[in-house]
Amino acid sequence: MKDPATLDWAGIGTALDAQGYAGLGRLLEPAECGDLAASYADDARFRSRVVMARHGFGLGEYKYFARPLPEIVARLRETLYPPLAGLANVWRERLGQDERYPPAHDDFVARCHAAGQMRPTPLMLRYGAGDYNCLHQDLYGEVVFPLQVVILLDRPGEDFTGGELVLVENRPRMQSRPHVVPMAQGEAVVFAVRERPVKGTRGTYRTTLRHGVSQIRSGERRTLGIIFHDAA
Repeated sequence: MKDPATLDWAGIGTALDAQGYAGLGRLLEPAECGDLAASYADDARFRSRVVMARHGFGLGEYKYFARPLPEIVARLRETLYPPLAGLANVWRERLGQDERYPPAHDDFVARCHAAGQMRPTPLMLRYGAGDYNCLHQDLYGEVVFPLQVVILLDRPGEDFTGGELVLVENRPRMQSRPHVVPMAQGEAVVFAVRERPVKGTRGTYRTTLRHGVSQIRSGERRTLGIIFHDAA
């Protein structure tokens, strides 16, 4: 696993400000991706399984990890959070919001728990041929961290085809702006969970974002999702 402290966080912040998402490069090695992907079959590691068609979410399924989180998942959550919290606090200031995110993830999780959000939210998603994920936002309670990270565990073009990460930004009094984000195995992308500030000619306004996955044409696509707030 690559140390997130070595990433270009100034450049990442610039990309997030420009488009609501940013590539983080390869955070996981192929062997780490393979181990995580293989763990999907072990139900003991997870607290729940969601079949997306039952809820109108799309086609495919995902599972939420149980505590204790796998070591690599816990490390990703803990080490990605501090620099992202700094960027999130800049967004808070631009949006005129007073509350700030604490520098350590444990302290933020304590805030979630005080609000009754006790369940861990890191998850793995699995899609087969014909599956897809409808546009959505990962909101699990009143306490929300505004950024999340997704890491691709399989090899596009080899293990699967199709299945692009899709982001759609809704802008006030303007048409929606789509993004199709290419990823390679082990690569991570950070993006806005719900909204972000945008500088306009008359000051700062906010846009809302949703994300999804386009239809898988062949093979199997698995991803790791790192969400920093816990669920009610």
